[in-house]
Amino acid sequence: MPEPSIPFVILMGVGIVFIGLICIILLSMAMSAICRAMGDKTPAPAPAPAASAAPAAQTAAIPNRQAMIAAIAVAVAEEMGTDPAGIRILSVKKI
Repeated sequence: MPEPSIPFVILMGVGIVFIGLICIILLSMAMSAICRAMGDKTPAPAPAPAASAAPAAQTAAIPNRQAMIAAIAVAVAEEMGTDPAGIRILSVKKI
């Protein structure tokens, strides 16, 4: 069996790469269309509460506040690579 020529091997390699890239693009477009179609079926979010209800929500007590602040401090210290005792959390607001 004769060996294939160098230009033939190069063209086959480049052609297969581009065919693969085109397939990836088509699959991405199809998945995007499917996700968009499925996303439209979700119900609309509830309207925002009245302005008078917002201050009442902020004054509500957070259960286990000290435990939550300790967990936040440890997570921030772990990310920063420092000791949790050196981190001060000045305020926590519910979003």
